[in-house]
Amino acid sequence: MRLKELSVELQERIVSMHKSGEGYQKMSAALKVPKTAVASLILKWKKCGTTSTLPRAGCLTKLSNWGRRALVREVTKNSMITLTELQSSFQKDNHLCSTPPIRPLW
Repeated sequence: MRLKELSVELQERIVSMHKSGEGYQKMSAALKVPKTAVASLILKWKKCGTTSTLPRAGCLTKLSNWGRRALVREVTKNSMITLTELQSSFQKDNHLCSTPPIRPLW
């Protein structure tokens, strides 16, 4: 499970402690951060030269979490609904989305 990203101040503190020669175990204990998070942050700093959040790969989602939950509710209410009916009801409810995000899974 992924947790929230570390704050900028905490990231800078980890890098400064690393520059002063502290070990991962001591940094982890002092800052109450998992050792793997400290190690991955130091690796990112060494590789990229920065600790800021880099752009992520992948396409943006076409449906929001709200829209996805609405679709799941609709299918849960009526499990025998066809794909075209689902698409039309989704657009009829003023969801700003085209039909391609709703596709069969097979």
